Amino acid sequence: MDATGPGGGPPRVRSGAVLEVGPLSGRPGLRASGEISVTTRPSWEKALTELSRRHTDVSYVELSGVRFVDVAGVAALAVTAINLPGGRVVVEQPPPQLPRVLEMFWPSLRRIEVAPR
Repeated sequence: MDATGPGGGPPRVRSGAVLEVGPLSGRPGLRASGEISVTTRPSWEKALTELSRRHTDVSYVELSGVRFVDVAGVAALAVTAINLPGGRVVVEQPPPQLPRVLEMFWPSLRRIEVAPR
């Protein structure tokens, strides 16, 4: 298979995954949109590190704009919650795979509360 596009035209370029992360307005936490995968994981982990530094009792992670999160992205979130000195992380509107992965690998993790879509 060659790298040319349809009709022998220029090759198709597949765009990389994008993740945008920023602070929530009016409450502690972060909002993410895009995709959490191997290519965006450094940004995700950096945002989670910052979240843990600012954590007091409850931190919010709003994910309504996230289309996909891989298992390692969920693991980074779980490890962040486990390592908090106290309190919990409320995950709002995550993609469907996030609660399934949490239940599969961390069924007794009570530091994460998931508010479904």
